[in-house]
Amino acid sequence: MPTNTAPPRPDVPPPATAHDVAGHRVPDSGQWMSATAGRIAPSGTAWLEAVYWFYKYGPGPDSSHGPKRVGTTTLRMARAIAHLTECRPSVANLIQWLKLSKRTVQYHLGMLRETGLLTYRSRGTRVGGTGGRASEFERTIPQIYDDAAGLRTGPSDTLIRSVRGVRPEKIPLLKELHAAARHRQPKKRAKRANRPTVRAASKTSSCTPMVGSTSSFSTAGDISPPSESKLGDGNHQSPAPQKPTLRKLNAIGRRYQLAAELIQQVGWLGRAAVPRIAWIVRHAADAGWSVTEVIALVGLVAPARRVHRPSGFLASRLKGAHLLYDTPAKRASLVNGWRDSRPAELDRHTDWWQDDFRRPSSQNVAREVQEAFTQLQQPSVPTAEERELSIGHDGLVDLDQLTRDEVIELRAAAHKDPVLVRTTIHACGELYARRLFTSALVDQFQRLTSLGRTVVHPWRPV
Repeated sequence: MPTNTAPPRPDVPPPATAHDVAGHRVPDSGQWMSATAGRIAPSGTAWLEAVYWFYKYGPGPDSSHGPKRVGTTTLRMARAIAHLTECRPSVANLIQWLKLSKRTVQYHLGMLRETGLLTYRSRGTRVGGTGGRASEFERTIPQIYDDAAGLRTGPSDTLIRSVRGVRPEKIPLLKELHAAARHRQPKKRAKRANRPTVRAASKTSSCTPMVGSTSSFSTAGDISPPSESKLGDGNHQSPAPQKPTLRKLNAIGRRYQLAAELIQQVGWLGRAAVPRIAWIVRHAADAGWSVTEVIALVGLVAPARRVHRPSGFLASRLKGAHLLYDTPAKRASLVNGWRDSRPAELDRHTDWWQDDFRRPSSQNVAREVQEAFTQLQQPSVPTAEERELSIGHDGLVDLDQLTRDEVIELRAAAHKDPVLVRTTIHACGELYARRLFTSALVDQFQRLTSLGRTVVHPWRPV
């Protein structure tokens, strides 16, 4: 990676009266959109200006572990995050892009959160087997930067706060930060191979400048037109594209193909190994049998309700069958007779090869099964949650009928899913929702709605 990704840090820090401020660290409870004191960055460049201010003049998060100040590695990570359309920087992606270790990426992400430059919209998940989902952030600008840069802000519906003015004496600082944020890091030039490239020599010189020629003259020089006797009549047709040729299977391939089709279509062969079944059906596959003909032969006499050894059962049915049905006409009559037989009809309407329910041999297990069936057959008694609630004159359920535990449960569900608050407001009115979920929760929902997002991490008190 290039080393000049950021402007050099001054050897002698500026005096405390110029730009420096006291220590600053955002607690864990303030790193969420519902509790942040910062404002949403209007663009990636504006956010990078705040990052560069923390790099040159701002204080570090003063954490107990990891780096103590915003450094060049943090700037590299911030430049990668600033270009994301959806600010969901996966740790794995940052490791691949920046060539850093996992612990380093986690440390610098934590520093951006503790300085107030990144704020959680939703927390990532770790789902075993299917992969996790990365945390989603919002690029925010803390109040400490606005005060140091002389920016006057006011309320905004989409950005929490927006810039309304700037102090004139801070304009040089803003220009410096803007130039640093727009600085592009140089691209690393790829090394060329030391060995010379070999160009294929063409038999005739080409008149197209994009194609190489063995002539010593430039291809862009004088090019003599061809003779009129060599010109075409204009009726030449391009050759038809060749159709791709399908690869033909040999004898071994046909055996494996027939075995795979049998395992897929016959239920009691589901756990059999393809190579073993291919060896069993080798004579039938070499004679040109199809999977339907093999199934017809096996299904002429219905097997037992349970097949203990599927491969042995199939081998006994196919023994000598390729000698008995040695012509396609005989095999066609075999298939027609099987389709009209009674076992084939049962196979089409019932699951013939599956094991049906057997009574448990243990008396204790049989007694428990009988009790379970008896309990299922009894009519269910309505519980307290299924009781009927009376409706008032306004057509709404009287909230006085709800118990204290039910109200607590409803409010906890609204904390996890703010959509429940919106549905209650639309159906029953805002006053009813405030009485049920408290005014604080309804105000928080309305604030999140103005930001354009209603599904967030559960609310946490500051």
